[in-house]
Amino acid sequence: MMDDRQLSFVSRETIEKLRTFEALALKWTKKINLISSGDAEHLWERHILDSVQIYPLAPSSGDWLDIGSGGGFPGIVAAIIGHELAPQRNFTLVDSDQRKCAFLRTVSRELSLNVKVLASRVDEIPPLGADVLTARALDDLQSLLHHAERHLAPHGTALFPKGSSWQKENGEAMKFWSYTLDVIPSETNPNATILKIKELSRV
Repeated sequence: MMDDRQLSFVSRETIEKLRTFEALALKWTKKINLISSGDAEHLWERHILDSVQIYPLAPSSGDWLDIGSGGGFPGIVAAIIGHELAPQRNFTLVDSDQRKCAFLRTVSRELSLNVKVLASRVDEIPPLGADVLTARALDDLQSLLHHAERHLAPHGTALFPKGSSWQKENGEAMKFWSYTLDVIPSETNPNATILKIKELSRV
């Protein structure tokens, strides 16, 4: 299982920013239900550390797009880490909920992150040509690949955390899509994986 030792690749200052984000998320979730009340007690392990493990799987540079960003997982977490490791990297976070976007903008401003927040449905924004695309707990794989086709650069990498149903979703998606797939076991949940997808095209 993942613990705080997995943060050894970032500085103490970055960990402090993650803790500040945690406090802001707990404060806001009382007003706009960013996460469930049950999850609030385990925010650090269940959401922040779960998001941390995604960052090292991405290319070390390039623009990052997070869709269905919600409470900032993994988009804000990635932007906090990127602020230290790749300061020139641009992060775009997309969510259709105006209140959650207000939260994301507040966190970005208070932590001086290189983040742009778009309050929109992901299928209503122009293609962004991102180098990295992430989405956590947003949709099934087939729908996520549709978004990836629209918004990823040709050389781009998609990273999708998935639960135990990933094999079924992958089987359905392969009827319509061709892609290279790396399946990385989650470090925070023995029943979860992270799907790393490249070279995406329609069958």
